[in-house]
Amino acid sequence: MSVSGTYLGMTLSLDELDHENLDYFKHCATHSFHLQRCDDCKLLRYPPTTACPWCASPKATWTPVEGKGEVHSYEEVHHAIQPAFKSHTPYLVLLVDLDTQKGQPSEHEALRVIANLTTADGTLAPPEMVARVGIGTRVRMVFSDVAPDLSLPQWTIDETAAQPAKPWRYPET
Repeated sequence: MSVSGTYLGMTLSLDELDHENLDYFKHCATHSFHLQRCDDCKLLRYPPTTACPWCASPKATWTPVEGKGEVHSYEEVHHAIQPAFKSHTPYLVLLVDLDTQKGQPSEHEALRVIANLTTADGTLAPPEMVARVGIGTRVRMVFSDVAPDLSLPQWTIDETAAQPAKPWRYPET
């Protein structure tokens, strides 16, 4: 069964042949973050795939994962290509190291999830919030509802976590 909805005026659609992503977004629609755990090597993986990237096993079980982590990197968009995003500039696209499975299978690896920075209710973050976030900022997952069966995982500042005094940000020119 295909799933579709509208986000910021743009149509989003998942085709019924895309089983892994349909399963992933089915969990997101209930505001629950799940990842595939390999049944053989037991490592979690992201993004959803048909086989484990470490041992190639096709067997996996969807597992609930806490959506908390630290900003690993980010992109601050000032010139939006998509017209729907232009009125929201600047906005941030965050690459977040999840706390879960950090440092596995090697010390340099982590589950890294990309999503926008939003307010706690899932709305793209305003400029004053964008200015507070940099590498090292602690974030938690929230969801932007797109349709009854489709929600996008997003990131917001985790106000309950200890934050760096001054997170590293790219120099402004």
